[in-house]
Amino acid sequence: MHYLVLALVLLLAVAITLMIARLSPLPIPLPLLQIAAGTLLGSCFGVEISLEPEVFFLLFVPPLLFIAGWRIPKGALFRDIGVIATLAIGLVLFTVVGMGYFIAWLVPIMPLAVAFAVAAILAPTDPVAVSVVHGGSAMPARLEHILAGESLFNDASGLDIFRFAVVAALTGTFSLPHALSGFFWVAAGGVGIGAGVAFACGYTLRWLVRMGGEDATVQVLVSLLVPFAAYIAADNLQVSGILAAASAGIATHYTTLRGMEMSTTRMDRRAVWKTVQAVLDGIIFVLLGEQLVRITTADVSGVRHTGEWTIIFYVLAIFIVLLFLRFVWVWVSLYLADFGRKIESFAAHFLLVSIVTIAGVRGAITLAGAFSLPLLLADGNPLPGRDLALIIAIGVILLSLLLASFALPMLLRRLPQTPHFAAIGDEKVARISAAKAAVNQLVNMREEIERGEKDRDLAFEAVDHLLAIYRRRTALGEDDSEDIIWMRSRVERHYHLAALSAEREQLFELRISRKIDDELHRKLVLEVDLIEASLITRE
Repeated sequence: MHYLVLALVLLLAVAITLMIARLSPLPIPLPLLQIAAGTLLGSCFGVEISLEPEVFFLLFVPPLLFIAGWRIPKGALFRDIGVIATLAIGLVLFTVVGMGYFIAWLVPIMPLAVAFAVAAILAPTDPVAVSVVHGGSAMPARLEHILAGESLFNDASGLDIFRFAVVAALTGTFSLPHALSGFFWVAAGGVGIGAGVAFACGYTLRWLVRMGGEDATVQVLVSLLVPFAAYIAADNLQVSGILAAASAGIATHYTTLRGMEMSTTRMDRRAVWKTVQAVLDGIIFVLLGEQLVRITTADVSGVRHTGEWTIIFYVLAIFIVLLFLRFVWVWVSLYLADFGRKIESFAAHFLLVSIVTIAGVRGAITLAGAFSLPLLLADGNPLPGRDLALIIAIGVILLSLLLASFALPMLLRRLPQTPHFAAIGDEKVARISAAKAAVNQLVNMREEIERGEKDRDLAFEAVDHLLAIYRRRTALGEDDSEDIIWMRSRVERHYHLAALSAEREQLFELRISRKIDDELHRKLVLEVDLIEASLITRE
């Protein structure tokens, strides 16, 4: 009952922060609101949540990385795989080495192995934090995809290095060749298992659909279970469960390209996963605020020979050096990258590097890694510097969130819009191509009608009506005066939405006055909602 109440309290906190963010006249970043809510729960209401790293990883990391891998544009991912690899692997190694020695020098009570462990959990950016921190800011599509790809894959590299550093701290021994070979085995094994689980589930579902028809509930439920299956399978085989969850999301995208699903399945799954992601994102930041209260009231006093101002200095110094190392690596990486070389202006290049540097926000992965530091050494003595490592990790998370939340929108507004920042594909061309395919299909069906006899006039009328709609779409796309035509389309959409709103209000009035029953009311309102949803997604 205690854990059930805590879960309900966390859900309530997430719901309240979502409402505050929507109603607030000020553009307050949602993560900061949720951290404040967690701080309020811990300080004013005495809420205490024991955070088990294994449970945290299992509940939060697999589904969030799975949906991030599923939604990231695959063409953009493979187009910039070189840049993403240098950031996800090269930058992590560069950060761990640089920050490891710096932390060991800065914090005398922290042994070198522990300092490297702290550097490893500070190195990865977080896909959750990266996606929510810039909110509605107009980040160029290509840049956003690079950041998403980096944060998707650098978790595995950072956490695997972290595990090797923890082993070194506990045993006092470290083998670089063994660590490198172990790292590549763990990564390759995780990718293989994640992809294997996703393809196995996808083809099994396709076979079941052929045998007994499609059930949207089963499809959505299996999609929720796939990331956990991939993570647990990889973890039991001692390979990267994090990469397994991410690669399962990428592979699931390809399984849905063959064997077309019902539209209801896709809409239900999208709605369910959108809710799951919003809830898990919110709970993570609420937990961060609650854990901050626990550590500042208990653990700080347990750090011997270290004053509060000294701890604040440690956090600020480590955060500044972390930014500097990322800035240097990103500058070189983007300068060598193909699209980075196309930026001739020094000011524009500096601005782009600054945006990528500040967008490297730390979040759930850093928090979970910090709490997974062991309490004791192999000989039974406490792990030196563990309490201080927790404070440093949470401090860096908060500073990175604050900096990105307020600096990114200003920097993004100054970034020039250039073609090589755009996403892959032309929306207009894709719409025209789809409309032409629909026209060809309807023309073929019209010929079939001419051979039949039943309801010919009604069928001709229906097909001709649809042909007029689709031919108008192709004409709109191919017309020279594109801006005027698409503006007219947006105006039509505005009036169509207003008409649908009036239609929905009338249906509710009919239900309130009991002129229709609730079953018919739900059916008719759903039809209006689906039409409205199709119009909104085109905006």
